Amino acid sequence: MLAILVVTGASGSGKTATVRGLDARHLPGISCYYFDAVGVPSIEDMRRDYGGPGEWQALTTQRWIDRFSTDPHGAEVYVLDGQTRPSFVFSAAERAGVGLVRVVLLACASPVRHARLAGPRGQPELSNPTMDCWAAYLRGQADALNLPVIDTTSLGIDAAVDALVVHVETIRAERRAA
Repeated sequence: MLAILVVTGASGSGKTATVRGLDARHLPGISCYYFDAVGVPSIEDMRRDYGGPGEWQALTTQRWIDRFSTDPHGAEVYVLDGQTRPSFVFSAAERAGVGLVRVVLLACASPVRHARLAGPRGQPELSNPTMDCWAAYLRGQADALNLPVIDTTSLGIDAAVDALVVHVETIRAERRAA
């Protein structure tokens, strides 16, 4: 059975760094991917070509899930780092016939996220009220859907990766039991 774990969160929450850390551990059977690897069009292009950012996000999520549904690398668990709505993940999985999909939210306190974006990330333009609303929306979705949350506010990368490994091993065990 195919298993997919999507790691979502707002910009600066630590998802890419954490998934890269997971990838660097070279756990057997785990394949990591990055949502933005397909390229992220400008907001104007998203509106013109897709109808808006939400529509682009939904379509891109579907494309990633469709890609994994073909089991391109024979992985036990496909891990996707991506800023996407959990509802898009679950809808895409249903359309693709993927029965085992989980979503984990990486989140942190707004001041920490702002500092990461302005400092190490070098993307201070993403430290704005829109991103704050997006972070709050994702947290609300995680709460409403009872999704696991890894709070990276005071975690180093290794500790965040350790926390993510717990979820990877859980989905791997679910896959084996199915």
